[in-house]
Amino acid sequence: MGLTYVEGVVTGPTGTSRAVRFMVDSGAKYSLLPLADWRAIGLAPKRRVTFALADGTLIDRDVSECHIALPQGDGHTPVILGEPGDEALLGVVTLEMLGFVLNPFSRTIQPARLLLA
Repeated sequence: MGLTYVEGVVTGPTGTSRAVRFMVDSGAKYSLLPLADWRAIGLAPKRRVTFALADGTLIDRDVSECHIALPQGDGHTPVILGEPGDEALLGVVTLEMLGFVLNPFSRTIQPARLLLA
């Protein structure tokens, strides 16, 4: 099983933007911005959330919101405010909010089949 990366641009509340290379993580709920990136675009914590890591460890992290632009489309999304050593992740909530899904066979981001029923 390979890893999938996508280039994106994140924009903060003042209009400051920054290019970020995200690892697409279909097992992660929220996207994560590394410390240098979220500080550079002027994000501030809006709330604190407890997350479970793959090994079951619980950690508390601050969450904010930003605008994200991917080659496939753009929109607003919640993001975890990363701490030192954290890598940029693109999670399922962001993909779903933008109407996309990770195709596990081709390892590409594709439009999701959206149902209205």
